Amino acid sequence: MTSSPLGVAVVGVGYWGPNLIRNFLGHPATDLHRVCDLAVDHARTVVGGRSEVQVTDSLDDLLDDDVVDAIAIATPPSTHHEIGMRCLEAGKHIMVEKPLAMSSKHALEMVETAARNELVLMCDHTFCYTPAVRAIRELVSSGSVGDIQYIDSIRVNLGLVQSDVDVLWDLAPHDLSIMDSILPDDCFPIEVAAHGADPIGAGQSCVGYLTIPMNTGAIAHVTVSWLSPSKVRQTIVSGSKKMIMWDDMKPYQRLAVFDWGVDIGPPAGDDERERLMVNYRRGDMMSPALPETVEALHFVVEEFSDAIRDRRAPLTDGRSGVRMLEILEAANVSLQARGVLVPIEHR
Repeated sequence: MTSSPLGVAVVGVGYWGPNLIRNFLGHPATDLHRVCDLAVDHARTVVGGRSEVQVTDSLDDLLDDDVVDAIAIATPPSTHHEIGMRCLEAGKHIMVEKPLAMSSKHALEMVETAARNELVLMCDHTFCYTPAVRAIRELVSSGSVGDIQYIDSIRVNLGLVQSDVDVLWDLAPHDLSIMDSILPDDCFPIEVAAHGADPIGAGQSCVGYLTIPMNTGAIAHVTVSWLSPSKVRQTIVSGSKKMIMWDDMKPYQRLAVFDWGVDIGPPAGDDERERLMVNYRRGDMMSPALPETVEALHFVVEEFSDAIRDRRAPLTDGRSGVRMLEILEAANVSLQARGVLVPIEHR
């Protein structure tokens, strides 16, 4: 790779594709060369007056174009594996919207093909690139939070009820990718219990809960719903040293770091009836300033281009997409078994 902009194409101009197009056009490290969608007229409207961006309804046009180094895939999830494999086999780096595929087996095949062809495979887990999650990741990796004790995440709103996937597959990937991004390497999920309900007769769960024990004894809990009267986007990360609350609906204080905790000491005396000594630590609360002027997708594009130029794995690489699917697949089994704990298969 040279210092010239990365030649990029986007496949899919539905819900998310226009956001990718806007950011690839606006980033100095990328040159959007082609856009592919079956609805060509709509795609031309999205591209706008940028006449140098070629619009086509043929994926082969992208694959045969030597100017295109990388392809972003924003098509329906059921097509990710087929399109992704064709791009990788044609020698193109790819970035894929969530989920990476509809099964961990297909996702792993994509990961192995990318590695064999020395190509970058990135998952567009956009929330992992928000200023808040970047700050949480830095706090955890620095050790200032201590050992992770639990993670509690709530993602609820009214709608959009999907017809092809349940609420766990629709919303939980955001929280699972965030969790995967911030957890240290020696702390990972080992089991999952899933519960869901369909009170409106949609044909799949519209309200869902995941309970995820970790190998360290920590635990995570994820609540997702299409049926909430209010929109809530809140995550708590509790450590042995500090606690973090991220509330994405509070633009002036998204992140709060509490120097709070609970310490358990030995019994106060020899009498077995005496309680353990419980010490509550209530220190300062800090709300760090977050750079909110640049959208997270800008950093996604930057990470994608940097990973290709530096010949390295991106932060949200294909393996992270496989890990997310492994949890969702185990959750499917648990849901059918009415919430039993199901081991997560780590491939």
